[in-house]
Amino acid sequence: MFTALNEATNQRLYCSISKALSSASNSKQLLKVHSLIITLGFQKSVFFSGKLISKYAQFKDPSSSLSVFHQVLPTTNLYQWNSIIRALTHNGLFSKALGFYTRMQELEILPDKYTFPSIVNSCAALVDVKMGKFVHKNVLEMGLASDLYIGNALVDMYARFGCLDVALKVFDGMPERDIVSWNSLISGYSANGYWEEALKVYHMAKMAGIMPDSFTVSSVLPACGGLVDIKEGEVVHCLVEKVGLHGDVVVSNGLLSMYFKFNMLVDAQRIFDEMVVRDTVSWNTLICGYSQMELFRESIELFIHMVKKFKPDLLTITSILRACGHLQELKFGKFVHQYMKKSGYQGDVIADNILIDMYSKCGDLLASREVFDRMTCKDTVSWNSMINGYIQYGNYDEALKLSKFMKIDLKVDSITCVMLLSISTQLTDKDLGKQIHCDIVKWGFDTDLIVSNAMVDMYAKCGQINDSLNVFDNMKTHDRVTWNTIITACVQSGDFTLAPRMINQMRKEGLRPDVATILGILPMCFFLAAKRQGKEIHGCIFRFGFETDVPIGNALIEMYSKCGSLKNSLQVFDRMKVRDVVTWTAMISAYGMYGEGRKALRAFADMKATGVIPDHVAFVAIIYACSHSGLVEDGLACFDQMKKDYNLEPRIEHYACVVDLLSRSGLICKAEEFICSMPLKPDVGIWGSLLSGCRLSGNIEVAERVSERILELKSNDTGYYVLVSNVYAILGNWDQVRTIRKTIKARGLKKYPGCSWIEIERRLYVFGTGDKFFEQYEEVNKLLGTISGLMAKEGYVADLRYALHDVEEDEKRDLLCGHSERLAIAFGILNTKPGTPLQVMKNLRVCGDCHTVTKGSLSVEIRPGNYGFVLFGGMKLMFQGLYLFYPIFERENVVDDFRAGKTWVLIATDVIAHGLSGRAGRTRAAITFYTGDDVPYLRNIANIMGASGCEVPSWIMGLNKLRWKKHRPKRSCILTKPSDEAED
Repeated sequence: MFTALNEATNQRLYCSISKALSSASNSKQLLKVHSLIITLGFQKSVFFSGKLISKYAQFKDPSSSLSVFHQVLPTTNLYQWNSIIRALTHNGLFSKALGFYTRMQELEILPDKYTFPSIVNSCAALVDVKMGKFVHKNVLEMGLASDLYIGNALVDMYARFGCLDVALKVFDGMPERDIVSWNSLISGYSANGYWEEALKVYHMAKMAGIMPDSFTVSSVLPACGGLVDIKEGEVVHCLVEKVGLHGDVVVSNGLLSMYFKFNMLVDAQRIFDEMVVRDTVSWNTLICGYSQMELFRESIELFIHMVKKFKPDLLTITSILRACGHLQELKFGKFVHQYMKKSGYQGDVIADNILIDMYSKCGDLLASREVFDRMTCKDTVSWNSMINGYIQYGNYDEALKLSKFMKIDLKVDSITCVMLLSISTQLTDKDLGKQIHCDIVKWGFDTDLIVSNAMVDMYAKCGQINDSLNVFDNMKTHDRVTWNTIITACVQSGDFTLAPRMINQMRKEGLRPDVATILGILPMCFFLAAKRQGKEIHGCIFRFGFETDVPIGNALIEMYSKCGSLKNSLQVFDRMKVRDVVTWTAMISAYGMYGEGRKALRAFADMKATGVIPDHVAFVAIIYACSHSGLVEDGLACFDQMKKDYNLEPRIEHYACVVDLLSRSGLICKAEEFICSMPLKPDVGIWGSLLSGCRLSGNIEVAERVSERILELKSNDTGYYVLVSNVYAILGNWDQVRTIRKTIKARGLKKYPGCSWIEIERRLYVFGTGDKFFEQYEEVNKLLGTISGLMAKEGYVADLRYALHDVEEDEKRDLLCGHSERLAIAFGILNTKPGTPLQVMKNLRVCGDCHTVTKGSLSVEIRPGNYGFVLFGGMKLMFQGLYLFYPIFERENVVDDFRAGKTWVLIATDVIAHGLSGRAGRTRAAITFYTGDDVPYLRNIANIMGASGCEVPSWIMGLNKLRWKKHRPKRSCILTKPSDEAED
């Protein structure tokens, strides 16, 4: 009876203590119950020890759980072992949990179906693939593979390992599945970026009758966002509203993130505004979303609101620091930095790296270096960020110095290599580039594709095209960037035969040219004035579907304008639906090249009217256009607009354009006064523009003074020495000419010899000055003699001032006759049918006498190319559309010829008319010889001449009776030049 009473008492105590254990709501209450258990001697009880272990784990006190377990050791009771393993797993002590599982096996304690879910979860958390497979093997050996909870844990584990095929195999082998099973597989696919598979399994779950819960939706939403599947995302959102999951903060955060990925800012903001509960993740998602959409100012404002209610985490802070860097908000960036210090986020490597980047972008390199030096643990990103900061602000010495310390720590990566190569590229320092190349080979990054691309680019921009090609040839693989880089390198180096071959080879390797390829190859066309090849590339642009790309359109405008076709440039411009500041600038520049100053001004006004704000380059183009059309007042007004209307500080190139504007119009004194009033120190380009103007106006006094200034500056540009030399040659000061030429030689500078080239039936013919060793030299020489004879009858006399050598007059005539453009034109006439356009390219300026011979032998239209000329016309002794833009011509002489009514110098242009008649100043006249339809146009020329006070030749007055079709078919000739030097 006493024994029965004792058992009843113990049972009541057990029940009472068990209830107390279950109802304990905090650690303090649990400790009281634990003390009672020890007092009553129940501490080794299997039931109470297991409950205590679980309860301490629930209150995040795993050390107490371990203490309780150690008090019952040694034990073989599986419930106690399962309790401690579950407690450790619950508190993130996965390694210790697996350690206890190993001890169980050593003690030969067999696990059961309650042991494995915790063990499998620990393997998944540690991404311990080997242990996970071992545990799975144990599950199979014990015949527990059919258990639902173990199956769910295994699916989740393999999904976390990225072994989705095994996860699917386990899933398919499960005899029973619940929503957790489906969620585990959907989450696995979604987390590993298999968006389509995640949605497929989601739809299978719905077909199987599974009602999605918050975990399902939170896994499906990232898949919709990743695929940018707006329709599917909206369907899932409707489901969320239908089943009432919108109140779940995790689901709302998922919707918020999804709509940001759809770039649907309004919907994202609406989701955020309607959220019943918001957590830190909600604010992070919103702020990061705004930042990713480059709404940096708005993201900063949201951050200010957030800190009033929530403590931002590191993700939010780093996002805001990036925004500060983009906006160059140094003040607010420093405030966020201080907030980091107060909140205890200091010392995090990622945050410090972003701080370095932020301070660098804001221009505070001292603060950036201070953060860098304070870091106790620096990774490769830290070093790269600091080096990149120095490079951004041109502090290359510090960048190189820091890279030497980085090499000691052996933290160099491919990004470091690319940045170091960019230094040698910026400095065009081939020796530094080769040194870095050697280091790259030592570090083993020479096989890295991105690094190799950077080396190809570096050698090309340092003028070492052969080294660039060697790196290219040694590369095992080429991507589109590689090909684009080497094609651009070939074009920029002047190797116009290799570049097309490279494009063909690129296509053979299965890579289709992209926008960058086209932009790389188009400059080749205007370097060669190869309009035919340009049109072929234009055809490819249509075939590839690039015609709507704005940079492509801009490049086509420039290409056609430099190839002598303003009409095609205008057609491209008119067809462009979207135009940026570069588009307008290219068109303004094209008008300027053709002397269409008024049209350039109208385009400039239209650009401003459409809301496009002109930049520094646009102002260079418009002032240049005014300069080449004699529009002095308009050009000066544009210069004044820069600072007054657009707050743009004029740069040296703008001052150079104004000097050119004034000096070309003969306002030499005003130009010199302008130079003296400049806030910037005039460079050799400024003085060169003034000297060119002096040559044009014949102002010898200023020319000599300016020549001395240019020589004092000791420029490395040979062109300015040649310009000065030519001035002294015209003055007959041969001693000074010889001195300058000796200076050029002593300084190691090179004067490139004059040459011209012409393409006939897809073959290129190149002619040098005085060249006698080419096909048909005798026939060319004979034709030139014939032309000279015909011109002499019309009054032509060779202008020996342009034979810039101290030799006898007969020799000077021979030197002039041997100029390369004359040889090319004569060769072209001999080898083409009448009516075939001739296009001649020239690397130097056309001299004055060659210009006279050209206009005497061809009816031509002349416009300036890129510092040169483009000539069009036919074989008739008259001259149409002369634009006097260069100092080698004397305006007065041409005007005299105009007034004299010489038939071979009929001129009607805005520059000539500028000095004759205001009404004629803007009229562009031309003479052609195709059809009688041109007669009214010629009458218009007669009216212009009459209005200008010039005698109208009788042959123009009788045009009604002429049959113009009988005249020789029109030829055209193009001459362009990219240099200020004239052929000597």
